[in-house]
Amino acid sequence: MQRIHIIGGGLAGFTAAITAAESGALVTVHEAHHTLGGRARTAEGPYRTNEGPHALYRRGPHWTWLDRRNLLGPVATVPPLEGARLRFRLDGTLRRTPPLALLRLARRRAEQAPVDTDFRTWATGQAGEAGARAAAHYAAVALYHHDPGALSAAFVQERLRRATALPPEARYPVGGWAQVIDRMAARAWNLSVRIETAARVDADTLGTLTRQGPVIVATSLDAARTLLRDPSLTWDSGRTALIDLALRTRRGDAFAVSDLDAPGWIERFTAQDRTLAPAGQQLVQGQFPLAPGESRAIGIARAEELLDLGHPGWRERTVWRREALASGRTGAVDRPGTTWRDRPAIDRGNGIYLAGDQVAAPGLLSEVSFNSGIEAALLALKASESRNTARTSTAGLDLKQG
Repeated sequence: MQRIHIIGGGLAGFTAAITAAESGALVTVHEAHHTLGGRARTAEGPYRTNEGPHALYRRGPHWTWLDRRNLLGPVATVPPLEGARLRFRLDGTLRRTPPLALLRLARRRAEQAPVDTDFRTWATGQAGEAGARAAAHYAAVALYHHDPGALSAAFVQERLRRATALPPEARYPVGGWAQVIDRMAARAWNLSVRIETAARVDADTLGTLTRQGPVIVATSLDAARTLLRDPSLTWDSGRTALIDLALRTRRGDAFAVSDLDAPGWIERFTAQDRTLAPAGQQLVQGQFPLAPGESRAIGIARAEELLDLGHPGWRERTVWRREALASGRTGAVDRPGTTWRDRPAIDRGNGIYLAGDQVAAPGLLSEVSFNSGIEAALLALKASESRNTARTSTAGLDLKQG
């Protein structure tokens, strides 16, 4: 049997590896870094941070897939008392409840929202200008985009509904994303998948791998564009300022603060998972989308304004802090007139397939990586079977002629 090579040891890569190996394929995973996980890495040390807020949505397709293979591990939910501490900034002040217009709009099914109209225009007709603006900014928690109102109404509405669902869909892997990746890597290893770390693949190496069998490129779209030398591999994504803080614990801190005046979100992740920070400290993470040309400092300034409201005295209580800028690493966003079907195709021809969060697969956030990983593996298996059949037929013909 031909070997299937997978470039990238993150969620998409291991989803593809496990899918292919469970069907009996020979599989090798090539990871350029010394550690596995891709964007699902969790930092080592006392503060178990991820690259931005992290959650699995319970109604997503990967939830059942992971659960059936005992790969989910322990997951945390937001305790009811903590959930009651969700706060909203509106007109510069902190509120306990969102606008009624936002809640009414969130009840609309995604199918009711048009694909070819921007969310701002459609939502204004449904709930008024103020309600549409608040809803767009709230939906940014699942978009990482500076102007959600400019995106496809159907695209934003699907994320708004899931982000406001009751009971909440979000579940948090205890210990961070790395725990899930470690279990997936162990499952792959038990299926005889060969895992190579510090194994960077360049364009020349890629040519060698494609002669051995199908190749799945499970990297960021930027990395895939360079590796495949294909300038067409582009799609809109977000650009986001990230902030991580460890604060000394204080009773009364908000669980999360959603900025309804502009896109932005801060969440106290130790509210649901105490393993993420030492005793007596709280881990707070936030994401603040940036417009083109805006600096990281602008996003951090907005984060500090929200912290002033939801975490009084946070400056004096800060024992650790980290800032980052995520550019093009926050998943695909669909403009009016486009859907996930318009994104770069998984099948690139010549036995090469794409997987990741910006390719042509449905889903919310990490679900796109999962769905594309499954599809890429199935296509690679089919291609491998076709090649094997062709080789067998050729060998049989040679024997007859001999």
